[in-house]
Amino acid sequence: MIEKHQFYIDGQWVDPREGRTHHVIDPSTEEPCAAISLGGQADTDAAVAAARAAFPGWMATPPAERIALLEKLLEIYKRRWDEMAQAISLEMGAPIDMAQSAQAGAGYGHLKNFVREGKAFAFERPLGEHAPNDRIIYEPIGVAAMITPWNWPMNQITLKFGAAVVAGCTMVLKPSEESPLNALLFAEMVDEAGFPPGVFNLVNGDGAGVGSQLSAHADVDIISFTGSTRAGIAISKNAADTLKKVHLELGGKGANLIFADADEKAVKRGVLHMMNNSGQSCNAPSRMIVERSVYDRTVEAAAEIAEKVAVGPASEEGKHIGPVVNETQFDKIQDLIQTGIDEGARLVAGGVGRPEGMNRGFYVRPTVFADVTHEMTIGREEIFGPVLSIMAFEDEADAVRLANDTEYGLTNYVQTGDPARANRLARQLRSGMVEMNGQSRAAGSPFGGMKRSGNGREGGVWGIEDFMEVKAVSGWTPDAD
Repeated sequence: MIEKHQFYIDGQWVDPREGRTHHVIDPSTEEPCAAISLGGQADTDAAVAAARAAFPGWMATPPAERIALLEKLLEIYKRRWDEMAQAISLEMGAPIDMAQSAQAGAGYGHLKNFVREGKAFAFERPLGEHAPNDRIIYEPIGVAAMITPWNWPMNQITLKFGAAVVAGCTMVLKPSEESPLNALLFAEMVDEAGFPPGVFNLVNGDGAGVGSQLSAHADVDIISFTGSTRAGIAISKNAADTLKKVHLELGGKGANLIFADADEKAVKRGVLHMMNNSGQSCNAPSRMIVERSVYDRTVEAAAEIAEKVAVGPASEEGKHIGPVVNETQFDKIQDLIQTGIDEGARLVAGGVGRPEGMNRGFYVRPTVFADVTHEMTIGREEIFGPVLSIMAFEDEADAVRLANDTEYGLTNYVQTGDPARANRLARQLRSGMVEMNGQSRAAGSPFGGMKRSGNGREGGVWGIEDFMEVKAVSGWTPDAD
């Protein structure tokens, strides 16, 4: 079993001051695969103090030098890519092929994008032609606490880390205790790249411990959190007394609007997107909302596609989906599937229990419900598992009404052959992102939501700006320095 008990504080690997052992469970086997330590208040205070002490020097470091360190980190990340994929696959159950491409690949891609965006970012810029002696200066907020989830761990760590480096913030990372191994490996890479001591610190812990300590800490200037809406609300309340900035990337209940003129691959694309990562994505298209005239055949096709989705261990190569992350998530998903049945949704694929032939591991059957309504629990709540809900709409206005009838607002999806309709819907759907006809958002596109899906944006220039303060200066003398 892997033993990783130390934290990374002030440029050194140090023993916990108040550590208690926590076992990381391999969700494919339900057996412990690693042991880490969860820190206490003394560990949190030490990490924050290191970040606070390092901030003045890091803020004064020219952006080009900060970005050069990011480029060095990229080289190290590329060399250790396979290790990163193996760690993520082991601890949270992503199949190894998917861990290699999407999970580890996301981290590399985000760091590369921040190098590009950082080189183009104007840290000082004129207010406008009408005010030649006014300047707008962007400067880092200060110490950033970053609390990241288990489902796309390196994706979320690098979205926060890369933006904070370009901005000039120092950092304390608390990764999920469910998937800490990738974060510890990342800290090794940061150390090898030569970032100054205190710029990046890592303390393992749980939400009630280190997470709450960071969100309440007087010397933390910004909390960047990705996770559940419930936890986001608690963090916001905990941070209120110190008036720190709070950036939240929370849950979702994405609508996938399928019109009769959608392309022939739209249904398959939607089902496979929902099942990807075993349904553990906040931007999953979990509500398939289908035009009435093609509803019956869409339900039939979706069920057929879901039944062909293979489920297997994370260590095996292939295009299957793996287990969900832990017993708590498994039980929650099973309860929601049963609730869907009890509340009258029509089960057309999957159902409760593990897939046939599996009696160990947190494996969930790829499940599809038809005739779902928003009065049903599965039509409202984020399930965070491979469970798709299908409902019908009558016309375009009804489609918009149903899509927007949720307390979430992260990503919505549109499938139609009518470009004018697609553009209309993109304007009307109340979500931070809209993806149309299977076209993914480009590198540097902002990621974030509305309503109970959170606030702020990650990625690209918007991600950098979220770690910065805006200073307005008058009486500026051009070319004086």
